[in-house]
Amino acid sequence: MIDFNAPYSLLIDGQLVDTAARLDVINPATGSVFAHCPAAGGTELDAAVAAARRAFPAWKALGFAERAACIARFAAALEANQESLARLLTQEQGKPLGQSRDEIARAASLSVGITKIGIEPEVILDNAERFIELRYLPLGVAGIITPWNAPVNLAAGPLTSALYTGNCAIIKPSPFTPLTTLRIGEILREVLPAGVVNVLAGGDELGALLTAHPGIDKISFTGSVATGKKVMASSAGTLKRVTLELGGNDAAIVLEDVDVADVAKKLFFAATVNSGQVCMAVKRIYAHEKIYDALCAALAIEAGKAKLGDGLDPGTTLGPIQNRRQYERVCELAADARQHGVFNEGQPRPEGGGYYVAPAVVTGLAESDRLVNEEQFGPVFPVLKFRDVEDAIARANNTRFGLAGSVWSKDVARAQTIAGRLEVGTAWVNQHRATMANVPFGGAKESGIGRTYSRLGLEAYLEPQVISVLKT
Repeated sequence: MIDFNAPYSLLIDGQLVDTAARLDVINPATGSVFAHCPAAGGTELDAAVAAARRAFPAWKALGFAERAACIARFAAALEANQESLARLLTQEQGKPLGQSRDEIARAASLSVGITKIGIEPEVILDNAERFIELRYLPLGVAGIITPWNAPVNLAAGPLTSALYTGNCAIIKPSPFTPLTTLRIGEILREVLPAGVVNVLAGGDELGALLTAHPGIDKISFTGSVATGKKVMASSAGTLKRVTLELGGNDAAIVLEDVDVADVAKKLFFAATVNSGQVCMAVKRIYAHEKIYDALCAALAIEAGKAKLGDGLDPGTTLGPIQNRRQYERVCELAADARQHGVFNEGQPRPEGGGYYVAPAVVTGLAESDRLVNEEQFGPVFPVLKFRDVEDAIARANNTRFGLAGSVWSKDVARAQTIAGRLEVGTAWVNQHRATMANVPFGGAKESGIGRTYSRLGLEAYLEPQVISVLKT
């Protein structure tokens, strides 16, 4: 068990390191600073990269089974510290404690699940004249930049993918939510050789140094489209391999034959879990005109039942928006939508500080309105009417985003056909936000490059190498 009363520290070469520079960490439920942690700069980054490069040959030399055993110990330690990590995560991120517990558990199970995927050499040709084999070699050092909405889960996937395939890693969490990741660094210190993983908290300038650093071979970034483009541009200087999991504007198409009350519950959760701060949350709902009014009414009932408050309160179902900048953006989009549409809001925000936004079902908007066109990343979402399913598909696809989407119907075969026409990386039927360690996830269009999870995700941390032998 780690000491949650100890000062926060960076992890560099197996050592816990402090710095004079500090980050203030705000509890979004109060809007006030509740903790401080070290802030790394170029000196600490250089030390972490050097440590990772020193550790790489020995880590690379281990087999998949040995590396998987280390990851299993990491996952077990996450589970053993689940409650303390979850409480800290709620304090710095804002989500309800139950969702924080789920995130820690998900990170542990995902990490183990990734190690169940086999990566074996492939014999392409073996005859009397030639032997040709395709192998996969680790890239070296991976830089992993994680966002503030799910900092543990969104670190676990790329981290364990990098480690399992023989790479070393440097993790940089968002400056808004560094604390839980730093505590996880203390766990990693106990289960991995020194230097294999280094954890550096720091501001946006540290991210720019990381993506440009010549000693880093691969970047995994999860975050906004705008920042993803900057990451890609910065990484181009050294032709780093990149995996980008970026934003989405996921559409849910609801056909006329659904059980409205049942689907409303599922859609409301998919749109507002973590107060809507999920890249693959439902962001727009297209409902057939025959059930439109009933679905809007059922969604409004769900919004009215939601309890907005501090995530540490057991009764809370929706916590605050994580940071002031995002809070102001959600408020701006909501204010714009109020000028054009009709709001069906849930309970008002709590008294006092905190970045709270009441859940709202918005009707009467046009495709040109900002709440429809832009990713809101908050618990305010539009419901739009359609008559013809061809029109719904066209409207759902009319976006620069392409992360995910879903279709809802009792006619599963029909829904599956419609789902196959959505221009997204993942199209679900009668579900949303369902991911697994052995199923690839990622975005089309501007929602990303590459895939996480599955063999496809692991290959992103490997360099294919052909061994071609002439026998005669």
